[in-house]
Amino acid sequence: MITAQGITKAFGPLHALRGVSFEIQKGEFVALLGINGAGKTTLIRILATLTRPTRGRAYIAGQPIHEDPDKVRAQIGVVSHYTFLYPDLSATENLYFYGKMYGVPRLGERIKELLNRVDLYHRRDDLLNTFSRGMQQRLALARAILHAPKILLLDEPFTGLDVNAMELLTNLLKDFIGQEITVLMTTHDIDYALAHAHRVLILKNGLIRQDTQASQITRQEVARLLLPGTEDERG
Repeated sequence: MITAQGITKAFGPLHALRGVSFEIQKGEFVALLGINGAGKTTLIRILATLTRPTRGRAYIAGQPIHEDPDKVRAQIGVVSHYTFLYPDLSATENLYFYGKMYGVPRLGERIKELLNRVDLYHRRDDLLNTFSRGMQQRLALARAILHAPKILLLDEPFTGLDVNAMELLTNLLKDFIGQEITVLMTTHDIDYALAHAHRVLILKNGLIRQDTQASQITRQEVARLLLPGTEDERG
C-alpha cells in the first residue's frame, strides 16, 4: 500500500532524508520513531503529496505520488498535531466543507455516522473553538476518514492530549485499522509504538536504521538506536 524507494530530501546543503526505503502492506499499523529533526514530518509531507522529494520515488496504493496527486490524495487521510479544521465553523460545517471538496456521496449520512463514531454527534452544531484539544483531534480523525481512504498518515497525532483523550483516539484508530486501513504514524513515544504498532521503523539522521516487528525489539534497544552516535549492531 505504501512504498518508498530511495527517498532523499535536501534543503540546500542540509539533507532531511538520505535514501529512505521501506514497504508497508495493507492493514498494517507502522510506527515511525525518531527524535525531533530526524525527518519524520518531511517524509509524511512527501507521502501526502505536500512536497516533492529531491530524489527517489514513492507509491500510494500502486500510484506514483507525484504523477497524479489528486488521485493519490483520494486514497489517503492525514492527521497531525494541526487539525486543519476551522475554529469558527461547527463540527458539522467543518466536515461538510471537506466532504464537498472530496465529492463524498450521501454526505449528510456519512457525517452523522462519523460524528457518532467519534462521540461528537451531541456537539455537532457547536463551534470548533469551544472543543477541547482531544475533541478537536477526534474531529480531525473524522475529517481524515470522511472520504473512506485506504491509508492514514498520522504525524504526532497525540501531541497535547491527556491520557483519556489518547486512549479514546487509540481505540478509534484500532477500530479503523480493523477495517484494513493501512496506518503510518510518526511518534517519539517508544512505549506507545511498541504497545500498539505491528512494525516499527526507526529514522535517524535521515536514514531508516531499523525495520522490525514491534514484538521483536525492546524499549531499551529502541532507545539505544535513537541515541546520537549509535547504530544497530544486529545488522
